[in-house]
Amino acid sequence: MLVKDKSPAEENQHSERQQIHLFLAFFRVGMLGYGGGPGSIPLIHKEVVDKYKWVSDEEFGDILALGNTLPGPIATKLAGYIGHRVSGVFGMLNAVFATILPTIVLMIVLLMSLSSIRDFDWVQGMTAAVIPVVGVMLAVLTWQFFKKAGTGMGWKQTIIMSAIILVLLQLTGVHPGIVIAALIIMALAKRDPSHAREGEQS
Repeated sequence: MLVKDKSPAEENQHSERQQIHLFLAFFRVGMLGYGGGPGSIPLIHKEVVDKYKWVSDEEFGDILALGNTLPGPIATKLAGYIGHRVSGVFGMLNAVFATILPTIVLMIVLLMSLSSIRDFDWVQGMTAAVIPVVGVMLAVLTWQFFKKAGTGMGWKQTIIMSAIILVLLQLTGVHPGIVIAALIIMALAKRDPSHAREGEQS
């Protein structure tokens, strides 16, 4: 059975839909990502993994880990990579622009009116009420990654590694990027035992 190739018009329509979806996905992230990068990560996961299925859970975890080793805000790094993956250079520019547009507009509006509203009780109450929501979103995403690590590496190794990383990050003040880079290097240097046995047999 022959598969009919898409016509140029159909290709253009598909590309336009992809750009619209990219813009809407990351615009929603930019609008609702209260608290910067940490608050944006669960929203990006919801859009690109659950809704549009541009990447899998495993791929998102890898992208997030690598993105944290690089300088700059995590939200724009994720938007740039995923946008490029979905629709090339224009998709990257579109996703990054959609991510930063709400912040730019709201910053301008808020800075113009902040001096007159910051002392109102409802403003302070709104800020306090959003913090638990962001905390729960981060907790859910953390549990998903922790459960995935436990399934892949085993729960004993996951708990021990998590405890060591917690000590490094909280007690010794090691930068997270250094920890992630070290783990990536260790994973690349570690040989798969099955591959090692195959090499010895050959």
